[in-house]
Amino acid sequence: MLDGLLSLFFFLSSAFPFPGAYASFNRLIKGSSLSVENQEDVLISPNGLFVAGFHSVGINAYSFAIWFTGKRINRTTAWMANRYHPVNGKHSQLTLDKDGNLILTDANQFISWETNTASASFVQLLLQNNGNLVLTEKDSDNVLWRSFDFPTVTLLPEQPLTRYTRLTSSRSQSNHSSGFYKLFFDDDNVLRLVFDGPETSSIYWLDPWLLSYQARRPRYNDSRVAADDYGPGILRRLTIDFDGNLRLYSLDNNRGRWIASWQDMIRSCRIHGACGPNSLCSHNPDNGRMCSCLQGHRMKNQTDWSYGCKPEYTLPCNSSEVTFIELLHADFYGYNINILRNCSLEKCEKICKESCKCKGFQYRYNAGQGVYDCYPKTALCNGYISPTYTGMLHLKHPKAFVLPTNQAAERFSLNCSSTNALLLNRTYHIRGDSDAVRLLLWLVSALGVVEMICILSVWLFLHTSRKASDKQHYMHLSTGFRKLATKGFHEEIGRGSGGIIHKGVLSDQRVAAIKLLNEANQMKQNS
Repeated sequence: MLDGLLSLFFFLSSAFPFPGAYASFNRLIKGSSLSVENQEDVLISPNGLFVAGFHSVGINAYSFAIWFTGKRINRTTAWMANRYHPVNGKHSQLTLDKDGNLILTDANQFISWETNTASASFVQLLLQNNGNLVLTEKDSDNVLWRSFDFPTVTLLPEQPLTRYTRLTSSRSQSNHSSGFYKLFFDDDNVLRLVFDGPETSSIYWLDPWLLSYQARRPRYNDSRVAADDYGPGILRRLTIDFDGNLRLYSLDNNRGRWIASWQDMIRSCRIHGACGPNSLCSHNPDNGRMCSCLQGHRMKNQTDWSYGCKPEYTLPCNSSEVTFIELLHADFYGYNINILRNCSLEKCEKICKESCKCKGFQYRYNAGQGVYDCYPKTALCNGYISPTYTGMLHLKHPKAFVLPTNQAAERFSLNCSSTNALLLNRTYHIRGDSDAVRLLLWLVSALGVVEMICILSVWLFLHTSRKASDKQHYMHLSTGFRKLATKGFHEEIGRGSGGIIHKGVLSDQRVAAIKLLNEANQMKQNS
């Protein structure tokens, strides 16, 4: 069924206008990069249908992604490089280094994702018209890496799903990290859908109880390719959604909306893990898929039904201390201790009571053989309730714990955004800024301050010493000069009111009169 559908799926129409919102690059070459901080740093396909750049996946969280673009198309991602490790909104970039390796760095410090390629030739990164991001050697046309070989949640036209690739759902509509649902080729070459949850794992398509030939699925698939190109047509994408359903979307170009033209699971509650262990899934025409805990149980995680519910009691191992409550139209798939054909209700109940592992048992009529079958359960997983289902679950619980038999179980709609948006809350230091470096900087700064203080102190000391030296030198010179010129003030030639006048001879033999002032008069004049 799916192979036939996939062979019809695909080719991109070229009837979409080139968007004018981006100042794009047509390629990325060695040594060049795209920055998370510049929204215009993008690659765009020649036909204008696809853009590759940094896409916000949460608060301060970005992934390098490919998305559909156009005047009437809301941004819909087709591929993500680093869905597991989003990068910071500051200083992160995608770089094609000189060795030919495409590297996504987180805040310019840590490698979040890389292609692990190498080439000595001229290498370029191109976004093709079909949405395939290709790293190629220009001279030889040798493809080093391409995004089509590493799909995430979506298959595009011309993109094969092979034995070595798989689709993995997102965690929720608001969290693009890896979810619990996968589409892949099993070891028998048969395409399957599997729920790989936090506690349990099980295949839910093809129906696990069917052999491959009963489901008309041949195991002899040498190519192991599940997709093919059937020529030009409506723009389509095949996506495994966060709820575990595989859907084919077609673009309504007039309204710019994606329409689910096909889905694999019509009864969405048959998808395993929809509501987690110890819970029941039901479908409401108004609200869609609903989840509810079994009586005597409470949700493990109030924001995420994938973790299911936990009992508010502990089951005793003594068979005389337990009893059962009937849940009509409730079915739980898998985790059977045994399957007992043509078994009475009393015998089935006795087997479950006497087994410490038994959490309850399924009892239903086998119309094909005209008998009742018994399914004792080690775990209550993949539960759903449907009015058309004629069987019932017998829930085991302690006699001492009274369950409300006439009270409806609390139900909650399956909130599409129940898992909160991803918040990347990280603080980064500048590259090389370590405790040792900071200590060295403080030490250098302190030494600089000490050095300035020493220089200033020496300058002040020298300046003060020079003043004192100049004064003493002047006094010495003036006194010495007077004594030398007057021969020790020996020859008196007169007296005045201010002091005694002596005869003196200068160095050039000129005669001069030198007056020696009285100390009292000198002090008076100075005052």
